[in-house]
Amino acid sequence: MFDHVQKLHAEYQELQQKLQDPVVFQDHTAVAKIQKRLAEIEPLMPLVRQYIDCTNTIQEAQEIQEEELKDIAQEEAQKAQQKLPVIEEQLKKELSEKDPLDERNVIIEVRAGTGGEEAALFAAELLRMYLRYAEKQGWKTELLDKSDAESGGVKEAIVHIEGIGAFGKLKHEGGVHRVQRIPETENKGRVHTSAASVAILPEAEEQDIEIRTEDLRMDTYRASGAGGQHVNKTESAVRITHIPSGVVVACQSERSQFQNRARAMEHLRSKLYQHQREQEAKERGDLRSAQVKSGDRSDKIRTYNFPQDRVTDHRLGKNFHNLPGIMEGNLDPIITVLQEERDKEMNS
Repeated sequence: MFDHVQKLHAEYQELQQKLQDPVVFQDHTAVAKIQKRLAEIEPLMPLVRQYIDCTNTIQEAQEIQEEELKDIAQEEAQKAQQKLPVIEEQLKKELSEKDPLDERNVIIEVRAGTGGEEAALFAAELLRMYLRYAEKQGWKTELLDKSDAESGGVKEAIVHIEGIGAFGKLKHEGGVHRVQRIPETENKGRVHTSAASVAILPEAEEQDIEIRTEDLRMDTYRASGAGGQHVNKTESAVRITHIPSGVVVACQSERSQFQNRARAMEHLRSKLYQHQREQEAKERGDLRSAQVKSGDRSDKIRTYNFPQDRVTDHRLGKNFHNLPGIMEGNLDPIITVLQEERDKEMNS
């Protein structure tokens, strides 16, 4: 534990110094990586400093030769010796619970499910809800791909969200979201139920998973806007198929084919990485599998009941009110409780 704590403290100081370096500060990619790592370890620093202070106090007491100072030093060392196991336990808990992926960017996939046009409208509202939430967090968003429905809703949308802690905040949003309300086209006032699915993927890095070029097929097509209108005359949109798995991704948000290909590869890498994580968790019988499976669209996780102004999270067995506010991106009350419950599960 001592060596690990010392390394963490040294790393933290080194990263802080790098941020003060004018040369490093000009490299935006390097700065972003440093800030990400600092966000991961900074919450641990109060415990790290307490641990180092205690070990220093014990060490110094052993080195004191003056008789008049020995008694005082020994008394301080005894207090430090009593504190040390408590601090060690807290540090172990923090280090074991921290998911290294929590600080990563995230890719959200929203798809209309059962319920026809009403499901497509709800999918569009979910998409907007997550975009509004990201905006409130100060995160950057980019719509990678979107397929519109005739009703003005969304058949499918893929969004990239860039921000420290984005995956950690959103990883429990994956699953089936169900809506209950009276559609505008309903004459008899009957409540209809429809659904949309959400997948949450941590953004994968190149070293996370190997993708062979020969396993890919790339197709290009013209990027289109709402209603299928072509927004450019060149085939800048890109669709990539990973042949072994059958996974298909597409991107048409960028102006150039090269940029769209890069974005599509990011999406593909994240999808394959998520699948790999799920398989590994399954093989381990890992207790964290509930977190790893956060991108699974098969589980019904939440119901949005508009007539009763109520959102029910079925995993928590709890209701949340102010549905209009939630649809405006005020998700923190739900997300906070979800995170607390998951932490309890991991520690039980």
